[in-house]
Amino acid sequence: MLQLQPGQPVPDFTLTAGSGESVTLSQFRGKYVVLYFYPKDMTPTCTEESCQFRDYNGQFKALNTEVIGISPDDLKSHGKFAAKYELPFLLLSDPDHEVCELFGVWQLKKMYGREYMGVVRSTFVIDPQGKLVREWRGVRIKGHVEQVLEAVKAAQAGVGTL
Repeated sequence: MLQLQPGQPVPDFTLTAGSGESVTLSQFRGKYVVLYFYPKDMTPTCTEESCQFRDYNGQFKALNTEVIGISPDDLKSHGKFAAKYELPFLLLSDPDHEVCELFGVWQLKKMYGREYMGVVRSTFVIDPQGKLVREWRGVRIKGHVEQVLEAVKAAQAGVGTL
């Protein structure tokens, strides 16, 4: 499980995008990256979160920032999800949850008295040199995307982490 501190380099990884292309984190060097991990395509909260990132995508792009979503769903599911909600950013498939485990977001969860392994909704901001700027774990949707946007703005302004 990854326990990075702000300022530490984020390990590189490669996953497949819904479009079928291989995507490596290091290919985004020179840009800020917002990695958001979510449990499942087409579920209400994951849809709301993804659509909020979609709605703010232009503002992130203006800040030289790539938004990337990651979940264990397969490529077909990601393709349908992105098409249905017109998501303009990459959705990466992590079916073996290797990257989820790398970031420490694949954890034991409880719902209705049942225990199971799943993704804990989390977001990470990475700077153009590949270092962690900020992280949020156990994310609640309300106001979250705005917080992420403000963190990117603060990092670019040299304010550092919030």
